[in-house]
Amino acid sequence: MQKSQKKPLKFNSLIRNFEQLDFVRAVRGGLVNMIPVLIIGAFALVFRFLPIDAYRTFIQGFAGGVLDKIFLYVNSATFGVLSVYMTYSISRSYMKVKADSDTVNGGAVFASFIAFFILSGAFLDFETYGADAFGGTQMGVKSMVLAIIAGIGASALYLKSDRFFRRRRTYLFSPGADREFNRMLISFLPILVVAAVFGTLNAIVLYFSKDPSIHALYIRAMNAIFSHIKAGFWKGFCFVLVSSVLWFFGVHGSDALEGVMNDQIVGGMSGDVLTNKAFFDCFVLMGGCGTTICLLIALLAFSRNRAQRRLGLTASVPMLCNINELMVFGLPIVFNPIMLIPFLTVPLVCYSASYLATYAGIVPYIESTADIYWTTPILLGGYKACGIRGLLLQLVLVLVGVAIYFPFVRILDRESERSSREHFSRFMEFFREHEQDLQSKRLTDLDNVYGDVAKALCADLRDGLSRHVTLYYQPQYDYAGKCVGVEALLRWKHPVHGILYPPLVVKLVTESNLLTRFEEAVVERALSERPAILAKFGEDVKLSINVTGGTIATPRFVQFCRKLNEQDPFKGKNICLEVTEQTALDLGEETREQLNELRQMGLLLAIDDFSMGQTSLHYLKDNFFDIIKIDGSLVRGLASAGNCREIISSITSLSGSLSLLVIAEFVETEEQRKILHEIGCDCYQGYLYSPAVPLD
Repeated sequence: MQKSQKKPLKFNSLIRNFEQLDFVRAVRGGLVNMIPVLIIGAFALVFRFLPIDAYRTFIQGFAGGVLDKIFLYVNSATFGVLSVYMTYSISRSYMKVKADSDTVNGGAVFASFIAFFILSGAFLDFETYGADAFGGTQMGVKSMVLAIIAGIGASALYLKSDRFFRRRRTYLFSPGADREFNRMLISFLPILVVAAVFGTLNAIVLYFSKDPSIHALYIRAMNAIFSHIKAGFWKGFCFVLVSSVLWFFGVHGSDALEGVMNDQIVGGMSGDVLTNKAFFDCFVLMGGCGTTICLLIALLAFSRNRAQRRLGLTASVPMLCNINELMVFGLPIVFNPIMLIPFLTVPLVCYSASYLATYAGIVPYIESTADIYWTTPILLGGYKACGIRGLLLQLVLVLVGVAIYFPFVRILDRESERSSREHFSRFMEFFREHEQDLQSKRLTDLDNVYGDVAKALCADLRDGLSRHVTLYYQPQYDYAGKCVGVEALLRWKHPVHGILYPPLVVKLVTESNLLTRFEEAVVERALSERPAILAKFGEDVKLSINVTGGTIATPRFVQFCRKLNEQDPFKGKNICLEVTEQTALDLGEETREQLNELRQMGLLLAIDDFSMGQTSLHYLKDNFFDIIKIDGSLVRGLASAGNCREIISSITSLSGSLSLLVIAEFVETEEQRKILHEIGCDCYQGYLYSPAVPLD
């Protein structure tokens, strides 16, 4: 029993150690940063090759094919130079990982570009090398492996060289020159080292291989490997396996092996070869590499992680057209050991089953002339290729694939939850430590893990705005020990992290522009729970509900209260709206009218955190408020600061003359209660009586 418990722990530890490798973090970060480019390029492909004959005729004929050209231009500017973007993105991500900050050294990025262009053959000319000359092929998806090598390798070498020269103060500097100019001069020597090292290594490799470029060597090596495999089932099996492995490591496997597909799979077709490109597109690459249409269905049907389900919904449209970069890089599948087994297994199972079905004659052979584009959606593609039998085969393969992906989706849920808890714990430590400093900053604008957590929490708040609102209640007692009221205090129960720190919730809903909706949900929940409170404490108990000054003075909130009043009038119900605003409430003419209307409905109004400051006194002159709640800092200072006693005494005296009820918050000791009684305050709220507790 003990042994069986150790294995999952060891596996989880292996996953975490793997994910913390600088190389893995840099590649993942670089790929995620490229998602906007990938989405744009993917949709350009979808719109250009949408498998509807009337649509294709229209875009190719309208205005001389201008729409087709636009989609071509966009695709060429994205997927056509994807390796260039990847070199930049991975280099930038690697520098951020190593520096553990948002600082990015521009010199390292330039060094990575130089390394990439050396590896991909930028020195080749068309006149001498023809098809092997440098061009779009080398800058597109086929050179992604070179982009990863250049992005990581050149950046790492740049960092080491930079540190070496700085320790020896061996760098160029021009006195009196512009600061940016001097900064780039300092990066000259490390860039020179990168260029020299990659240039030398490239020359050595090419000298012994006799290939014109590393890119050409890579293509030749792939073709050489597959040329030794006999045509038939196993050649296709190996093609699917290698393609999937390349995808797992961030390399566009289908395009990287395009030469193998054309020369070894399709070009080498004979009587015993049952596959061609349409076969792979219809029965193996459903939803893209890894047969990820099965993963999409498993996520949407079985995942308990809302972020992953949202990703699935976002990626579903392009994935129906077999474009899955958003899922591969966004989930991510790349460098994710949890997804390795199903990502390799499902396409191999689909390939094997569909090959055997074709060999046995269960489904007809797909003619190489079949007019089936790789963007044809699942089921439609199977039907166009092999009729109803092809459609049914696709359906069976998808069900099998979903069953294989299912347990790994659950493992991914657990690992995501663990990672989420870890990041949330660090985030809460950060927020509590810098709570005051963060009042003037937006958490969602932070470009680090804390900003990511804040954005995720904001998304959760939007999704479960009213569903997860929970109210705790803190009773208010008079000097005789009778409960005279309860204050409803906001709590928001996160599905994973439990009850969130209330000041954090307020800040996040404010940043998300959800504060008014949130407070309306609190009011509705408090009113719905009022009967239970009355049953406990009596019909005359007062229910206080917190509303910020920025909300209570808006026409929307007044209209909201108006509708509630029409459904069940407030008059005589002892319901109080407690203004809790750190900034001053602007009592202009419009605000006065709105406050007056709220009072006419029968609502009581209270001022929270009242002191003898000018702002607090300003609220009293128009007689809009019925209750004053003394600032908690004054109550805490009763025993130690004589001024606090005098200030509270003045407040109680002033309130008595204005017929206002005074409530002291944060009453925690019997000594505080006695002093407050002596200076005229006989209503209390605080831990002396009870903390805020759930309704039950």
